[in-house]
Amino acid sequence: MCGSRTETATNPGRRALFIAAGAALATATLDRFLPAVSFAAETNRREETRTITGRFEAGAPDWWYLPVEIPRGVREIEVVYTYDRPPVPPGTAGNALDIGIFSPAGHDLGNARGFRGWSGGFRDRFTISASAATPGYLPGPITPGTWHIILGPYTIAPQGMEYRVDITLRYGSPGRRFVPTPAPEQARGRGRAWYRGDCHLHTQHSDGVWQPEDLAAAARAAGLDFIASTEHNTTSASLQWGRHAGEDLLIVDGEEITTRSGHWLALGLPPGYWIDWRYRFGDSGQFRRFAQQVRAVGGLVVAAHPYCPYVGCPWEFGYDDVDAVEVWNGPWTLDDQLAVQTWDELLRRAVTEARRGHGHRPRWIPAIGNSDSHNSSQTVGLPQTVVQADALTTRHVLAGLRAGRSWLAESAHVQLRMTARSGGRTAGIGEYLRTGARTEILLEVEGAPNCQIQLLTPEGLAYTADIPGSGAATVRWEVPAGTAWVRAEIRRPVPTQTTPDTMVALTNPIFLGI
Repeated sequence: MCGSRTETATNPGRRALFIAAGAALATATLDRFLPAVSFAAETNRREETRTITGRFEAGAPDWWYLPVEIPRGVREIEVVYTYDRPPVPPGTAGNALDIGIFSPAGHDLGNARGFRGWSGGFRDRFTISASAATPGYLPGPITPGTWHIILGPYTIAPQGMEYRVDITLRYGSPGRRFVPTPAPEQARGRGRAWYRGDCHLHTQHSDGVWQPEDLAAAARAAGLDFIASTEHNTTSASLQWGRHAGEDLLIVDGEEITTRSGHWLALGLPPGYWIDWRYRFGDSGQFRRFAQQVRAVGGLVVAAHPYCPYVGCPWEFGYDDVDAVEVWNGPWTLDDQLAVQTWDELLRRAVTEARRGHGHRPRWIPAIGNSDSHNSSQTVGLPQTVVQADALTTRHVLAGLRAGRSWLAESAHVQLRMTARSGGRTAGIGEYLRTGARTEILLEVEGAPNCQIQLLTPEGLAYTADIPGSGAATVRWEVPAGTAWVRAEIRRPVPTQTTPDTMVALTNPIFLGI
């Protein structure tokens, strides 16, 4: 048997808030309630459906919660939603509505126990049961009580947004409980060595098209030693990566936290460890709170694609609470050039602050590069980060990234070695060298035919050299006295649609005499 009922939510906007009976207001930015949905506790039905329809006006708050009373005996929840997409003038944002769900354990900010899944605007339906769930959602018991479907009006057309949510409950035995298979935290490495990885990737567990096994195969084909799983706002993939890792490929668990004030990567999370995204710049230091939470479990905080032009993507949180910045995201564009310029300014500022501190070593932010691949048309490993680590383990790779012992490349064909030498002492990328009367940079490059080497210091471009058609070159450059750091870029004199040339490789700096 099945039953159905339709209810209507009347014009929820900033001035029309529907507060569920008995619901506590945790924060003004989180709790906006739609009418509650109740199901009768009847065991003689196999399935029944309730429907909510309503409307969002332009300027509605970021998050709305639809309380759903789930009785005992439910084995599966299915949610299907739709919304209208009226035409809008060129340059005007149309309708886009995100969706997710929280269990009776709670939906207050940071409540990982209550989180049960998120698909943003990528799916129009999802199911959850004890044994399985739609990618992006977490399998587990269907606990009786008040669940909350979260709706996030990402953008609203001037005409407003009409929406409909259908909630179907299926009754019966819960079935066999899902057993997670997380990836191991180590792979077979080469001891202390340079390892290649891509730390920003998406599968069908968020808005990607990649199946996890196909993404792992693409990483291996690209010559990568490790990848990081960074699905938007959900941990579901981390419960299954063990099926696709191996001794030849380390898979690091992570999450892309997709706030309305920029995106950031949490790398090195324990399997199933969830970080909240429901805040903006200026929300009482919430970004700092969650950044500290990531570091507390040994993870890395990375500002992602800071100049991405899409709604909600430009980085607004500043750089005081990040461990690295993604200066190169996918094929080289003006967005990346702007990110490199900002990062370069941060390096110069770090030196200035260190000198004010009477010679203390600077607190600086390393650069990383990732493909952000969502499908086979976006090349995995373009770019990639090459990191020096003591072993191919999550802990050691993160330590190398955190220290800036890394450089970026467009592919595994590019090889690069850079060292600084002074008075019998040597330092590599991301390291510090106490300099003497004479300091020399040695840079060796392979796999970059017809490109240009550029050495940069806080004063700007300091040295250039051309790489012949063979793709190999070795340069030695004597560093002017008083230079605080040196970093290298390899550029191809081939324009893109938005830049006059193309980045091929980029290093983190070597710091000198500080």
